[in-house]
Amino acid sequence: MTTEKARLEAPTPVAATAGRPSWIGPALGALALIAVGIFFAVNARKGLTSQRVANPDVEGAPRPVEPLFGFHHWLVVLEVFTVVTMAIIVTLWVVNYRRNPHNPTLLMAIVTTLIVWQDPIMNWSPFAVYNPQLWHLPEDWPLVSLSPTVEPFVVLGYVMFYLGPYFPAIWILRRLQARRPVESFVWRHPLISLAAIIFPIGVVLDAALEITLVRTGMYIYSQVPAWGSIFTGEPHQFPLIWEVVAVTFVMIPAGVLLYRDDTGRTVAEKLAQRARIFVSRPKLGMFIVMFVIINVAYLCYGGLFAIVKATKLSTEVACPWPYPEAKVFDPQGFYEKNGKEGPYAVGIWSEWMSGQPNGRPTDIRLGETSDRCADYRNG
Repeated sequence: MTTEKARLEAPTPVAATAGRPSWIGPALGALALIAVGIFFAVNARKGLTSQRVANPDVEGAPRPVEPLFGFHHWLVVLEVFTVVTMAIIVTLWVVNYRRNPHNPTLLMAIVTTLIVWQDPIMNWSPFAVYNPQLWHLPEDWPLVSLSPTVEPFVVLGYVMFYLGPYFPAIWILRRLQARRPVESFVWRHPLISLAAIIFPIGVVLDAALEITLVRTGMYIYSQVPAWGSIFTGEPHQFPLIWEVVAVTFVMIPAGVLLYRDDTGRTVAEKLAQRARIFVSRPKLGMFIVMFVIINVAYLCYGGLFAIVKATKLSTEVACPWPYPEAKVFDPQGFYEKNGKEGPYAVGIWSEWMSGQPNGRPTDIRLGETSDRCADYRNG
């Protein structure tokens, strides 16, 4: 009896418990970060080199639009901010992963970062034209070339944007639940309650962030619907109602999938179990559920704007065109109708995808609608 007890209480040999050396994980992570750094260093571009989007009649990068407060270094501030914040996020992610591997929030952080593969589509859909002077990927890469001008690196910070509203929302929900009986709405319908809290937070966050970024010259919405938009006709026009509602298509499921019930399981984990996805590896199954749902949600965001685009509701054009070194993105001819001379760019999805089976209209008369963009023909 004593011998058996001593055997059970004796320390287990290290060789029996160690699945792999503790340095392998950090080493692989460091190699991955180095590889990502090399990728960006090799492929980073600034300005335009592709004949598809570059305006051959313009040298340099003149700007007919005065930036916010007359400060001409907003792009540098933004890019430095992105680098610093992403370094902090990666550090926090690694530290928390070592403490609690496969934490659902950490997995969602990866997912809301990986959705940037769709970003060129989401730039094409709502006429989001980025400043060519941002550091970006080569313009003629197949997926990247969907963007009206360039696909910048700053979109790597999407994790802060799409996952951010979850944290104040779950804090508010837990406080509401703590103050109310279990028969109350916030206990009986926690997912609806969480979604309802995320929505206004996401709306305010998106409006504040995007209006600021557009005003500082990071990008423009070259065409917006007349209804539901603000500052229409100006370079900083913004599809307010359309955009702030559509972004919550991603923010809400990102938060709801992380909600834990009284068993400690997240919604994503329970969905993976019901669908019997990687039953033997539940964390991987949860990650796949998150990845699929968030990507579908992001497609729904783009789908809304694709419908608006195809139905030609986005009739208001941003004048003056703020990036003269780039051809005017005018797949539907609205710039030309308002007096803006070319050269024009139509993008590689300018036919049936834009509701135009025959591509850009050829029967447009310059200034047939107005001449409000004519003053900037050479600018």
